[in-house]
Amino acid sequence: MRKLNTLLVTGYSRAPQGTSMYEVHKHAGIVLEINFVTHTIERVDFTFVADLTKDFFKRLLEGYCLEKGLDPLIERIQNHYFAPSQQAVIVALQAAVQRYWDCVKEQNV
Repeated sequence: MRKLNTLLVTGYSRAPQGTSMYEVHKHAGIVLEINFVTHTIERVDFTFVADLTKDFFKRLLEGYCLEKGLDPLIERIQNHYFAPSQQAVIVALQAAVQRYWDCVKEQNV
């Protein structure tokens, strides 16, 4: 069996009413595959309706090292993503990253 150096974590928040995200999913959801050796986001998936939005967020987040802290990544989202779901996405991201650090601490990886 192949050894993995990554963890898969998720985060969710309530989607803003009146958006297509809310109508389809009710929540903003993010899935992150993070390398626990380098603390780098390797892969990203979201509950966005449009493929373009999913692709855009992959380019925003993939390759980011979480050791730099979350503030620069949140600022990047705020500077490049202008939609009603911006805050919901940030909250989901914060939840997923917190889950990641909790898991790293628990498992001593």
